[in-house]
Amino acid sequence: MARKPRIHYPGAVYHVMLRGNAGQNIFADDEDRTKLLLHLQESAERFFCQIHAFCLMSNHIHLAIQVGDVPLSRIMQSLNLKYTRHYNQKQGVTGHLFQGRYKAILIDADSYLLQLIRYIHLNPVRVALVTTPEEYQWSSHNAYCGTDNLPWVTIGWIQSFFAKQRNQAVTRYRIFVEEGIAEGYRKEFHKGSQDGRLLGNDDFADDALQKSGQGYGLRVSMEKIVALVSEVYSISPADLGRSGKQRTLSEARSMAAWLVREHEHLSLTEFGCRVNRDISSLSQGISRLLKRAESDNILAETMRQVQSGIKRP
Repeated sequence: MARKPRIHYPGAVYHVMLRGNAGQNIFADDEDRTKLLLHLQESAERFFCQIHAFCLMSNHIHLAIQVGDVPLSRIMQSLNLKYTRHYNQKQGVTGHLFQGRYKAILIDADSYLLQLIRYIHLNPVRVALVTTPEEYQWSSHNAYCGTDNLPWVTIGWIQSFFAKQRNQAVTRYRIFVEEGIAEGYRKEFHKGSQDGRLLGNDDFADDALQKSGQGYGLRVSMEKIVALVSEVYSISPADLGRSGKQRTLSEARSMAAWLVREHEHLSLTEFGCRVNRDISSLSQGISRLLKRAESDNILAETMRQVQSGIKRP
């Protein structure tokens, strides 16, 4: 069964879980943890997203993240590629570091964000690494307590739920977290309440689906992607399947493949048949495209423009 597309709209808040491949550790030392936090900070600044909470465990990561116009998939792809490159180069290895597809639950922030942040910060306590969350260095808990300086973590919104004055908000936040220490595993933060994609009541689900365009059954067709990319690169749709390694055609094909992969109701295998390429070569082309976009501002802007064009009726 095809996986349902992720729900994206500006302002969406997600619980993201990123795990090591086959349960392997993703950090060799504190230098690695610091590097991943640096990439998180860069993501917040580059993609205009807000990191509300994080917790780095030995073989997985928890994030509470709120996106802007850039979809979560783009943010996570960048984070995955950058950190994997760092880790593999340092260890002298190749291959995937993270387990396939990251897990992301869209949450109703008004109902669940406070509880989610507490849940994330208490993860090291639940697995008995520490007895209090203050003892754990690699989460954003101490930023909320005012004892760690992480200006890229968005703590103001959460603190405003507790009190207007910062000192009072910190005190009430600490009490709130302490009240949850006895709380165990919460399935809903891992599985969601609506087909595995979101956590909220029916009204929230309907609103989220409508904001993302899915509530009205709107689906981007492969024909629209092919037509738009062909227009942007001033080529014909048939050119995408031509043989040869001309850079313009290769980039256009990778751009179209990336857009197909971004829309999970579409099949990259089907697109490969259309352009006479196997899925492996298309995936490699997407990886090269995303890597170039990290330093090529013109290409990054083209990708944003194409994404915007896809959303137009």
